[in-house]
Amino acid sequence: MANRRNAFYLLLIFCLASGLISGRTFFLHLAYAITALLVGAFLWSWTAVNWIQIGRYTYARRAQVGGTLDETFIIRNTSLLPKLWLEVRDHSTLPDHHASHVVPALLPRRQYKWDTHTVCTRRGEYILGPLTVVSGDPFGLFQSPRQIAAMSSIIVYPPTVPVHRFATPIGTLSGGEAVRRRAHFITTNAAGIRDYQPGDSFNRIHWRSTARRDRLLVKEFELDPLADAWIYLDLSADSLVERPQAQAGVDPIYAMPPNLPPSTEEYAITAAASLAQYFINKSRALGFVTYSPHREILQPDRGPRQLSRILEILAIARSETDRSLYQMLTLEADYLSRGMTLVIVTAAQDERWAAEVHTLCRRGIRVICVLIDPHSFGAAPHNATRLNEILGASGTLVYTIRQDDDLTAVLSYRTETMLRPVF
Repeated sequence: MANRRNAFYLLLIFCLASGLISGRTFFLHLAYAITALLVGAFLWSWTAVNWIQIGRYTYARRAQVGGTLDETFIIRNTSLLPKLWLEVRDHSTLPDHHASHVVPALLPRRQYKWDTHTVCTRRGEYILGPLTVVSGDPFGLFQSPRQIAAMSSIIVYPPTVPVHRFATPIGTLSGGEAVRRRAHFITTNAAGIRDYQPGDSFNRIHWRSTARRDRLLVKEFELDPLADAWIYLDLSADSLVERPQAQAGVDPIYAMPPNLPPSTEEYAITAAASLAQYFINKSRALGFVTYSPHREILQPDRGPRQLSRILEILAIARSETDRSLYQMLTLEADYLSRGMTLVIVTAAQDERWAAEVHTLCRRGIRVICVLIDPHSFGAAPHNATRLNEILGASGTLVYTIRQDDDLTAVLSYRTETMLRPVF
């Protein structure tokens, strides 16, 4: 395009010079025509990217690895001139998101629509947009870009796998001391009734009392006597082991379990997300702690909102903190009390955290360890005998995950009766 335009510039200069030297009007008229052509082509290309409207409709701001992000683009010509062609370039950061499109001839007051369906292959937070609209004149002399700076974000959750028979938290037995604390969610323990407040769900209305007292009354609930569960996810930089292909592009099949990227970080995050989904589906109160690299802590809660908060943290988590698992257990142990269940997900080979686990078990906390075997991901061989001895002496349940393991099969296996080898 630039060469073609330069040729017209040279031809214009030649015609002007020939007309001035020879005095013949033919060259001057030809120069005027070339000038009019250049000016008209420039104005055409400029108007081609103006007086248009572009709409971008993203149906959901949350997605999950293996899921599909659906978008619809609508471009409308609001001028009285046709648009011969328009190229829409998308600059989104979502991997494999091919939303760029070439719009065919668009008549005045008409619109054109296209859809995109992108399979999400990598967890994280991504930017959708901005857009660049490019068009030109019929002679191919000028090309005018127009920047559309509108942007939005989307969070891609990590993948999860179904867990069927994970070790069940023990908690306080039914019939024991009740927990006399009101709960804003529905439990099996009804504590009484109270007046309806704006925002209360209709399924909590006690209709018999409402009919008897002629005013809306709702049921109140107490926390059940079962203990809370906590997930501590270790994302320390020292425990990260991954193969080189973990940072390369991942196709949709390779991104989903059981074929996760060969990284202890991805296996640990997928395991933590799957266990969080398991406890939430079991209506258990679940707390969550990690350093990703900033300190993230969620107090025990139930319901889909708690799972969404955990998945949002895991979507952008990275193994960049210098806090070891031993330090995290020492700093966050105050949240644990007798009868609670602690699930630790880690690939750390340090023996100090195992000694801290032994201390927690002596306090009456039930500890379950989900250990990612770093040796299977390419780490140097390590003698884990001492680590096994400490965990075995404390009665800790151990689930060991190795590269290419089926996470559903590993996490759904009960280990109450045996301790599997750690590494």
